[in-house]
Amino acid sequence: MTGTWTADEIMAVEAARRLRDGMVCFVGIGLPSLAANLARRTHAPGCVLVYESGTIGAKPRRLPLSIGDGELAETADAVVSVPEMFAYWLQAGRIDVGFLGAAQIDRHGNLNSTVIGSYDSPAVRLPGGGGAPEIATGVRDVFVMLRQTPRAFVPSLDFTTSLGERVRVVVTDLGVLEPRDGELTLIATHPGVTADESREATGWDLRVAGDLRETEPPSGAELAALRSLREAA
Repeated sequence: MTGTWTADEIMAVEAARRLRDGMVCFVGIGLPSLAANLARRTHAPGCVLVYESGTIGAKPRRLPLSIGDGELAETADAVVSVPEMFAYWLQAGRIDVGFLGAAQIDRHGNLNSTVIGSYDSPAVRLPGGGGAPEIATGVRDVFVMLRQTPRAFVPSLDFTTSLGERVRVVVTDLGVLEPRDGELTLIATHPGVTADESREATGWDLRVAGDLRETEPPSGAELAALRSLREAA
C-alpha cells in the first residue's frame, strides 16, 4: 500500500488514463480488465471492450472472473466465434489497443510467457503464448502491465513469445516506461518512488528520461469507481 492506494490500483488507474473514448480494446482478465472497465466507468464510456472469448462491446457491471464469465456475453453487443474474432477483428486491424502481460520483458519490449530456462529443459514451463503473439502484431498499440523486478525485467529473454515492436507503454508498480529510440525508458515514477528504485528493479541499465516526471495520484473518483468494480464481483 502506498498512501491511500495499492500498487495494483495505481497501475490500473495509470493504464486507464491512457484509454480514449471510442477506442477498441482487446482486454485480458486481471489488471487489464480492471483498467479498461475503469476507463469505461469514468472518462471513456464509449470504450469498446473485446475479450478473447469472442465478446464484442462487453459492459460488465462487475469485474469478470474469467473470459468465460457469463456477464460478458450477456452485456456484449455481439458474441462471435474465437476464429472470427481473431480473423475479422484482430488481424483486420480493427483493434486499437491490446493489453499483454508476461513473465519476462526485455529492453525492447519483447515478451516471454512460454518458459523460464531452456525450451527443451525449462526450470518453469509457463502457460504459453495463447493469442499473445497475434495480439502483439495485430493491434495498433500494445499496453503492457507488469510488476517491475529483476526477474521480470531481464537483459535477455529465455524465449521470445511476442515481439515488442508495437509496445507503446509499460505500466509497472513503480512507474511508466515508454520506448525511446527503440529502448524502453523510464518516463515517470509513481508517487514515493525514485528513479534509483526503478533502476534497481531492472535487469539491464535502465534509461531514465531527462524530463522524468511523477504520475498523478489516483483521484477519489477514480478509486471509488475502481473499488466498486471489485466490490461487485
